Amino acid sequence: MVVDPLLCSREELLVLLVDRSVVIEGLQTQVAGQAVVIENLQALVVELRRRLDADSSNSSRPPSSDSPFKRPPPKGSGMPAADGPARKQGKQRGAAGRNRRQVDNPDERVAVEPGACTGCGGGLGDAPLLRVYRRQVFEASPPPPPRVVQYDVAERRCTCCGQVNQGLAPGFVTGRVQWGPGVSARAVLATIAHHLPYGRAAKLLHTLAGLAVSTGFLVNARRRAAVLLDPFMTRVRDLLHTAGLLHVDETTARAGGTRAYLQVACNEAYTAMHTGGRGNDDIDAGGVLVDYAGIIVRDGYAGYQHFVDAVHVWCGAHTLRDLKGLHDADPAGQPGARIMADTLVMALRETRTARAAGDVALPEDRLALLRSAYAGAIAAIRDDNRPARTPLHERGLSLAHRFGIHRDMILAFIHDLSIPFTNNAAEREIRPVKVKQRAGGCWRTLEGLADFAIIWSYLSTAAKHGLEHLDVLVELFTTGPWLPPDPAPG
Repeated sequence: MVVDPLLCSREELLVLLVDRSVVIEGLQTQVAGQAVVIENLQALVVELRRRLDADSSNSSRPPSSDSPFKRPPPKGSGMPAADGPARKQGKQRGAAGRNRRQVDNPDERVAVEPGACTGCGGGLGDAPLLRVYRRQVFEASPPPPPRVVQYDVAERRCTCCGQVNQGLAPGFVTGRVQWGPGVSARAVLATIAHHLPYGRAAKLLHTLAGLAVSTGFLVNARRRAAVLLDPFMTRVRDLLHTAGLLHVDETTARAGGTRAYLQVACNEAYTAMHTGGRGNDDIDAGGVLVDYAGIIVRDGYAGYQHFVDAVHVWCGAHTLRDLKGLHDADPAGQPGARIMADTLVMALRETRTARAAGDVALPEDRLALLRSAYAGAIAAIRDDNRPARTPLHERGLSLAHRFGIHRDMILAFIHDLSIPFTNNAAEREIRPVKVKQRAGGCWRTLEGLADFAIIWSYLSTAAKHGLEHLDVLVELFTTGPWLPPDPAPG
């Protein structure tokens, strides 16, 4: 009902004013409540957008988690990276090149004569030869049949005492008919070193090498290789345990219908992998880190904290990715993340310059400057996120808290120039796990994953010593595993 104020008495107007004040107050309360809801929804949108945009470049997610169908576009935030600007495509500066040169004695010569004169159409049979242009094509040869070696094991009776004596064939000769060490080595090379599924590996070996092997043989070759490598694993674990610095990491793999974990400990010369869970006992089962008193470069996983005798160092690349994720979510509101990233990259450049100059440490004044810049960056991140009104602010404060309490772990690389900035050495070792999983889907059994870990430890360590995978695999199946030498003094 609409009331005409001109027809109302004073008392009625006062009642109307009170009623309207109540309505206005209610509407104001409703608007204020809606403003809070809108602010919360906006914060939720920012957080969901941050999660949606998270990938291996701005979070701790591994590169294997990035979609193979939709690569994230460059964010264009200008945030620095541990490896500097992206490299150009193609051959990199300093990389060895490969080319082909003509040979003097080709296997086959094919004469290419002009059929008739293109000017008048006359024959050229008696025409003088002016020049021959050599064009050589290097072609693959068809696979030869397998080379069969027969060992005639002689048995002779001694004429003096009558004792029957039998010749000794090589140790790998165990049956009347079998594949040789070279075939077993190529089987493991295809399935482990090159990550091929067993069916495709069998077809490839038949096509390229003329070896009609079964998938069962490929599985047995993998199993025999892992068993033969027991002395190698004992040797490499001992060498890593006495090393001064180790990189460690872990990743997941699908095996036996469940999720398993693969752990790695490595340095520039040796690699040791093992499988298990993610708990302390599972990490200890690797036989490398228990009572280890050197330097451990790792990510932020808390499972390594019980190694109290070691000096722990955090991977700087992980830290930069976390800062990038915070900054990309709100570039205008998170300048502190950019300041911290610039500080860490500046420190990285200082250490690289010092190492290139042959210095053993940074000057004390540079260390003081870097520590001061680091403290200022922490303060800037805190100022950006106080009070913590949104999940992004909470994440920023959590990151600032981490930078504060783990200052020594994060800045260890500026105080000891032998400490690398990143944990890339360990991440490179676990990447083949994801490549193998994408190529073959999963491991059918946990035993298969454990065999992969052992064999990859062998192949990786051999490559670090300049040895070819095929050569050390042939040696493994012929006389036993190649064993790495003691590290060079100093």
